[in-house]
Amino acid sequence: MTFWLLKKVGLLLLFLWAAGSLIFFLVQAVPGDPLLSILGQNPRSADILRLQDSLKLNRPLVIRYVHFMQRMFVLDFGESLIDRKPVLGSILKYLPNTICLTLAAIMISILIAFPLAVMAAFKKSNFWEGLALIFSAIGLAVPSFLLGILLTIVFSVEWKLFPISGSGSAEFLVLPALTLGISLSAFLTRMIRAVLSKELQQPYVLLARAKGLSNARIYRQHVFKNALIPIVTIIGLQLGALLSGAIIVESIFSWPGLGTLLITAIRQRDFPMIQGTVLFMAVSYLLLNFLIDLSYPFFNPRIGHDPAK
Repeated sequence: MTFWLLKKVGLLLLFLWAAGSLIFFLVQAVPGDPLLSILGQNPRSADILRLQDSLKLNRPLVIRYVHFMQRMFVLDFGESLIDRKPVLGSILKYLPNTICLTLAAIMISILIAFPLAVMAAFKKSNFWEGLALIFSAIGLAVPSFLLGILLTIVFSVEWKLFPISGSGSAEFLVLPALTLGISLSAFLTRMIRAVLSKELQQPYVLLARAKGLSNARIYRQHVFKNALIPIVTIIGLQLGALLSGAIIVESIFSWPGLGTLLITAIRQRDFPMIQGTVLFMAVSYLLLNFLIDLSYPFFNPRIGHDPAK
């Protein structure tokens, strides 16, 4: 168990270093001068030199990279070029809204996808299989931003049930959560159905039926138990993707989350804010994957004791 845990921690640190390095060099390669966002057009040379020294932009790239990596592992993302406030403080201000949207969306997707996938896998009827196939195909084909626009037209413009954009109460959360939840449920339906269908073809299912066990007992005590790890993995990965990838939906509905913060930083060429926000999203995704890995021994105790896992 100790070796397995140390291996996972080592991989986490390696991926954090790789993600941080990639983000740093990508931001450095972005065209444009961030100083112009602060000083405006045609600044004086003295002001440029003073600000470069203050922000340490006049140091060699290698020195800035080492300094960035040192600060990354203590969650010190520097200060915004625009308001001179700590980047981490701005991230933590917007983070609760993104978490709220993510959790609402994942709950909606599970409520839609799980029953549909179970019925399609277990019932083996043309109706349920066709319904799951059509729903998955349409859901995966329609982009989330287009779905958001359609939901806005129907529920806000025509029926006037929910506000178009903003925040402050639960009614503002409905449309963005539905947009993300429906889009995600199409993917989850396909994946969960595939996992359950694969488990139903395993020899232990035939053996259990030969022993006279009812289908309900086989599904409850055997199929669901063995399918739990891949299902948890799929949902966990999508949770991380939602937490870090709801940028377009947040922008459409003006939801004050990390996506809105990132888009604003890009428009203002606030490079420390861009680096910090993207890196925080990447770290969140990696940590969620790490926690999912840690949960595996609870579902299958052999994993934590098998060095090959």
